[in-house]
Formats: sequence, structure tokens, C-alpha cells
Amino acid sequence: CRCCADSRRHSSILYNILRSEERAASPAGQGPRRGPASRGCPCGSRRRVALKSPQVACKAASAVLVKTLRFVQNVPCFQELPLDEQLLLVRSCWAPLLVLGLAQDRVHFETVESAEPSMLQRILTTRRQGEQSPPREAAPGRPHHGPGTPHPPSAGEIQAIKGFLAKCWSLDISTKEYAYLKGTVLFNPDLPGLQCTRYIEGLQREAQQALNEHVRLIHRGDEARFAKLNVVLSLLRSINANVIAELFFRPIIGAVNMDDMLLEMLCAKL
Repeated sequence: CRCCADSRRHSSILYNILRSEERAASPAGQGPRRGPASRGCPCGSRRRVALKSPQVACKAASAVLVKTLRFVQNVPCFQELPLDEQLLLVRSCWAPLLVLGLAQDRVHFETVESAEPSMLQRILTTRRQGEQSPPREAAPGRPHHGPGTPHPPSAGEIQAIKGFLAKCWSLDISTKEYAYLKGTVLFNPDLPGLQCTRYIEGLQREAQQALNEHVRLIHRGDEARFAKLNVVLSLLRSINANVIAELFFRPIIGAVNMDDMLLEMLCAKL
């Protein structure tokens, strides 16, 4: 859109040089004129952001990840599955489970706008990297990104995470409810490649039934609570695992392969 194009033009090195010369030539006391774009870009949700206090937030998220995998390991039905089935389930749901854990532990975090390199800077950086070393081939089925190339999440993606946390906190979800929600997320029978599909489908059904019975017993006056908790599950579909990894883990451990880390943690006694 035009507003985004104006923003990129204004952030380029060439534009800044021209603007500095224009300001130097303008009469004293007269600042640059403000155009309509300065009143706020409707594409603000696309701005790239980063954690304001990465050490604090990343440490909290890492602790939640350990607690989450410990919870998974302590589910007896999960331990009865073959290891490859366990890993497939964890790889697909670690991010939603982590966000549920952030909500349960009431982890708050703030973000700040991240400065993006201009088009000229990206061209020069890419050319310099190409001169230093030949590009490595990407693994089949996976997009290739340079190991040191960050991909900061957008403000819209962070807003989705914060909106989910706010929804959970507004419902004041109990420990048991969180456990049943996690069970529903963990045992997803729709994943391609699963062999124990019927067994896993039965486990998910049991988690939903247990949640429904718990809600009817504890919240007898709130007939809509079970539906509200299922809305929470639907909101989890908008959570992107790559965004979670970039936001909470790249700042402290760099370009991490989450699959390798999850396998290592899953096989360890947490």
C-alpha cells in the first residue's frame, strides 16, 4: 500500500541524505512539513517489534517451556505412545502449549519497535555475505534462511498473543482447566503421519469431557463457560510457532532449531 511504500522510502539511506540537505537549505526555525502519512500508518500492525526486556521475558518463557514439557512427560497416556509419535505431537503443539503456560503463570512482556534495514542496506548485506561464503542448500521442504538472519515478529502477531493472554486472564482459568485445555491441544489426532490416530482421538475426547464435567461441577451458574474455554482453544490456532521462537528464544540462544531442542528436552528427565 502507499503508506507502507512511503515508510520504506523515508527510512532509506538515500532519502535521509536528501532530507538532511533539504533541512540545511531551509530557513532557520522552519521544520519539515508534515504530510498525511505522518498522522499514522494504517499498516501499523506490520511494524516489526522486539522484546523491551529480552533477558527477563526470555528467561520466563524458557522456564515455562521446561514446565510445559515436564507436564507432557508426566501424562501417563502420552508415555505409552511410541517416541516418534510423542515427538510429532510435541513438535506440532509446543507453541500453543507454551502460550497457555504463559497465561497460566501470568507472564507479562512489553515490546518496542524494531528498526528494519533499508532496501540499500539489505542489498549491500546480501552481496557481502555472498562474497564471503557460498550459500548453503536448504533442507528439503524447508525455506532457507541464513543462520544469523533475524525475522522479528510484527506488531499484529504480538497483538494476537497478548489478546490471547488477556482472554485467558479475563476468564480466570483454574489449574485443572488449564490442564484439560493442554490435554486437548496435545492430543491432536489430525496431524499427518500419526499411526495411533484412534487412540489419540480418544484421549482428546476424554480431555474435553473432563473439562466439561469440571466446568458443570464448579461453575454451575455459568452455562456458557465451557463454550468460552473452547473459544480460547480456537484462538490458539492464530499462534505461529516461528513467531514464538523468534520472540522468546532467538534473543538468548540465537538461531535455534526448535525440533532439535524439543527432542533433547523430551528425552531428558526435566
